[in-house]
Amino acid sequence: MAGGMTLLGTAARAGEGATVRNNVSGFVMQDWRDHFDSLGPATVVADTASRALHFWSADGSDYRIYPTSVPLTDELTKRGYTSIVRKKVGPSWTPTASQMQRYPDWKPVPPGPENPLGTHAMYLSWPAYIIHGTHDTRKIGRRSSDGCIGLFNENIAELFALCPVGTQVRIL
Repeated sequence: MAGGMTLLGTAARAGEGATVRNNVSGFVMQDWRDHFDSLGPATVVADTASRALHFWSADGSDYRIYPTSVPLTDELTKRGYTSIVRKKVGPSWTPTASQMQRYPDWKPVPPGPENPLGTHAMYLSWPAYIIHGTHDTRKIGRRSSDGCIGLFNENIAELFALCPVGTQVRIL
Protein backbone atom coordinates (compact mmCIF):
# COMPACT_ATOMS: atom_id res chain seq x y z
CA MET A 1 0.00 0.00 0.00
CA ALA A 2 1.66 3.22 -1.12
CA GLY A 3 2.05 5.88 1.50
CA GLY A 4 1.68 3.60 4.47
CA MET A 5 2.54 0.35 6.13
CA THR A 6 1.01 -2.93 5.06
CA LEU A 7 1.11 -6.00 7.27
CA LEU A 8 0.70 -9.18 5.31
CA GLY A 9 0.42 -12.84 6.15
CA THR A 10 -1.84 -15.13 8.07
CA ALA A 11 -3.22 -12.45 10.37
CA ALA A 12 -4.05 -10.16 7.45
CA ARG A 13 -5.46 -12.99 5.33
CA ALA A 14 -7.57 -14.76 7.93
CA GLY A 15 -11.24 -14.66 7.06
CA GLU A 16 -14.26 -15.30 9.24
CA GLY A 17 -13.89 -18.49 11.19
CA ALA A 18 -10.19 -18.79 10.31
CA THR A 19 -7.64 -19.42 13.02
CA VAL A 20 -4.97 -16.74 13.22
CA ARG A 21 -1.63 -18.44 13.88
CA ASN A 22 0.73 -15.47 13.93
CA ASN A 23 0.68 -12.81 16.61
CA VAL A 24 1.26 -9.50 14.86
CA SER A 25 2.49 -7.93 18.09
CA GLY A 26 5.45 -10.34 17.97
CA PHE A 27 6.96 -8.46 15.03
CA VAL A 28 9.71 -6.01 15.92
CA MET A 29 9.42 -2.83 13.84
CA GLN A 30 12.52 -1.92 11.84
CA ASP A 31 13.71 1.34 10.31
CA TRP A 32 15.78 1.00 7.15
CA ARG A 33 18.06 3.86 8.33
CA ASP A 34 19.30 1.60 11.14
CA HIS A 35 20.74 -0.74 8.51
CA PHE A 36 21.51 1.19 5.28
CA ASP A 37 22.66 4.65 4.19
CA SER A 38 20.07 4.78 1.38
CA LEU A 39 17.13 2.75 0.14
CA GLY A 40 18.79 1.73 -3.13
CA PRO A 41 16.53 0.10 -5.76
CA ALA A 42 14.63 -1.50 -2.82
CA THR A 43 15.54 -2.67 0.67
CA VAL A 44 14.84 -5.85 2.62
CA VAL A 45 15.64 -6.56 6.27
CA ALA A 46 14.95 -10.12 7.43
CA ASP A 47 14.74 -10.25 11.22
CA THR A 48 15.26 -13.87 12.28
CA ALA A 49 14.49 -13.12 15.94
CA SER A 50 10.97 -11.80 15.27
CA ARG A 51 10.59 -13.99 12.14
CA ALA A 52 9.57 -11.10 9.93
CA LEU A 53 10.79 -9.70 6.62
CA HIS A 54 10.60 -5.93 6.14
CA PHE A 55 10.44 -4.35 2.66
CA TRP A 56 10.84 -0.70 1.63
CA SER A 57 10.44 0.65 -1.89
CA ALA A 58 13.16 2.81 -3.47
CA ASP A 59 11.38 6.05 -2.52
CA GLY A 60 10.34 4.82 0.94
CA SER A 61 6.61 5.27 0.28
CA ASP A 62 5.89 1.53 0.47
CA TYR A 63 6.74 -0.39 3.65
CA ARG A 64 5.52 -3.96 4.13
CA ILE A 65 6.06 -6.68 6.73
CA TYR A 66 5.78 -10.38 5.96
CA PRO A 67 5.86 -13.32 8.40
CA THR A 68 8.67 -15.77 7.64
CA SER A 69 10.22 -19.08 8.47
CA VAL A 70 13.82 -18.88 9.60
CA PRO A 71 16.78 -21.27 9.97
CA LEU A 72 16.49 -24.12 12.47
CA THR A 73 19.60 -23.09 14.40
CA ASP A 74 21.92 -20.12 14.82
CA GLU A 75 24.68 -22.20 13.17
CA LEU A 76 22.59 -22.37 9.98
CA THR A 77 21.81 -18.64 10.07
CA LYS A 78 24.08 -16.42 7.99
CA ARG A 79 23.78 -12.82 9.11
CA GLY A 80 24.98 -9.66 7.44
CA TYR A 81 24.63 -7.72 4.21
CA THR A 82 23.92 -9.23 0.82
CA SER A 83 21.75 -8.52 -2.22
CA ILE A 84 19.35 -10.23 -4.59
CA VAL A 85 21.40 -11.42 -7.56
CA ARG A 86 18.88 -13.63 -9.40
CA LYS A 87 15.15 -14.33 -9.38
CA LYS A 88 13.25 -17.40 -10.59
CA VAL A 89 9.56 -18.21 -10.97
CA GLY A 90 9.01 -21.96 -10.58
CA PRO A 91 12.43 -22.77 -9.12
CA SER A 92 13.84 -26.26 -8.89
CA TRP A 93 15.61 -27.34 -5.72
CA THR A 94 18.88 -29.24 -5.33
CA PRO A 95 20.23 -30.26 -1.91
CA THR A 96 23.48 -28.57 -0.91
CA ALA A 97 26.63 -30.59 -0.20
CA SER A 98 26.11 -30.25 3.57
CA GLN A 99 22.50 -31.39 3.25
CA MET A 100 23.62 -34.42 1.26
CA GLN A 101 26.04 -35.32 4.06
CA ARG A 102 23.23 -35.18 6.61
CA TYR A 103 20.49 -36.59 4.36
CA PRO A 104 22.09 -38.80 1.67
CA ASP A 105 18.69 -39.94 0.37
CA TRP A 106 17.58 -36.40 -0.59
CA LYS A 107 17.17 -35.84 -4.34
CA PRO A 108 16.62 -32.72 -6.48
CA VAL A 109 12.98 -31.60 -6.74
CA PRO A 110 11.56 -30.00 -9.90
CA PRO A 111 9.12 -27.07 -9.79
CA GLY A 112 5.73 -28.00 -8.37
CA PRO A 113 3.81 -28.65 -5.16
CA GLU A 114 6.54 -30.85 -3.62
CA ASN A 115 9.29 -28.28 -4.16
CA PRO A 116 10.55 -26.80 -0.87
CA LEU A 117 11.24 -23.44 -2.59
CA GLY A 118 7.57 -22.86 -3.34
CA THR A 119 6.53 -20.82 -6.35
CA HIS A 120 9.22 -18.09 -6.41
CA ALA A 121 12.85 -17.76 -5.35
CA MET A 122 15.14 -14.75 -4.95
CA TYR A 123 18.78 -15.85 -4.77
CA LEU A 124 21.18 -13.89 -2.59
CA SER A 125 24.85 -13.16 -3.30
CA TRP A 126 25.71 -15.79 -0.67
CA PRO A 127 25.74 -19.23 -2.33
CA ALA A 128 22.79 -21.46 -1.34
CA TYR A 129 20.94 -18.69 0.56
CA ILE A 130 17.51 -17.84 -0.83
CA ILE A 131 14.39 -15.89 0.04
CA HIS A 132 11.65 -18.18 -1.26
CA GLY A 133 8.10 -19.41 -0.89
CA THR A 134 6.84 -22.60 0.64
CA HIS A 135 3.94 -24.93 -0.01
CA ASP A 136 4.11 -26.04 3.65
CA THR A 137 2.41 -23.14 5.41
CA ARG A 138 3.08 -24.72 8.84
CA LYS A 139 6.71 -23.57 8.50
CA ILE A 140 5.91 -19.85 8.53
CA GLY A 141 6.56 -18.28 11.92
CA ARG A 142 8.89 -21.10 12.94
CA ARG A 143 12.51 -22.19 12.89
CA SER A 144 12.24 -24.64 10.02
CA SER A 145 14.82 -24.00 7.29
CA ASP A 146 18.42 -24.99 6.59
CA GLY A 147 19.40 -21.34 6.24
CA CYS A 148 16.88 -19.70 3.92
CA ILE A 149 14.10 -17.22 4.63
CA GLY A 150 10.69 -18.63 3.67
CA LEU A 151 7.39 -16.86 3.03
CA PHE A 152 3.84 -17.90 2.16
CA ASN A 153 3.67 -18.43 -1.63
CA GLU A 154 1.29 -15.49 -2.11
CA ASN A 155 3.66 -13.23 -0.12
CA ILE A 156 6.78 -14.26 -2.04
CA ALA A 157 4.93 -13.68 -5.33
CA GLU A 158 4.12 -10.13 -4.20
CA LEU A 159 7.63 -9.47 -2.85
CA PHE A 160 9.17 -10.97 -6.01
CA ALA A 161 7.33 -8.37 -8.11
CA LEU A 162 8.49 -5.53 -5.82
CA CYS A 163 12.21 -6.45 -5.56
CA PRO A 164 14.45 -5.93 -8.59
CA VAL A 165 17.77 -7.71 -8.92
CA GLY A 166 20.16 -5.54 -6.92
CA THR A 167 17.79 -5.10 -3.95
CA GLN A 168 19.92 -4.70 -0.83
CA VAL A 169 19.28 -7.25 1.92
CA ARG A 170 20.30 -7.51 5.55
CA ILE A 171 19.73 -10.66 7.57
CA LEU A 172 19.64 -10.02 11.33
